[in-house]
Amino acid sequence: MKIRIFLLILILVGASCKKNRVHPVPSIAFDFQIDLTLPSYQELTNVGGWAYVSGGIKGIVVYRQSLDVFVAWERMSPEDPDNLCANGLTTDSTNFLQLNDPCSSAIFSMYDGSPISNSDWGLRKYQAIWNGSNLLRIYN
Repeated sequence: MKIRIFLLILILVGASCKKNRVHPVPSIAFDFQIDLTLPSYQELTNVGGWAYVSGGIKGIVVYRQSLDVFVAWERMSPEDPDNLCANGLTTDSTNFLQLNDPCSSAIFSMYDGSPISNSDWGLRKYQAIWNGSNLLRIYN
């Protein structure tokens, strides 16, 4: 009986350690703004639009979820923790709501950053705050 209780406690402790894992994409500090009136960010004027932005580790993809909400995702894949892949995540040509990892074949949701296939990790999210006019601040 004591052995069963000990094993149960050991299993519970082992399972709880997964919650404290460190995300494989490093967190780096940056802070910049983009002007949504520039032609390169024209797609972000519409809900469902997205654009690649310089910054982060391998670049950032910004997606407009709704009239007031933007999300920004790091393009470095969590499946490439050593940053060996030459390419960052790319949007899927057949489903714009997906980001594909060309090296590991992992697929992620651009809407919420969750893994769709071939990954246990979601995407690294950056803060994106819109001033209600033409400037979008992206920072970590």
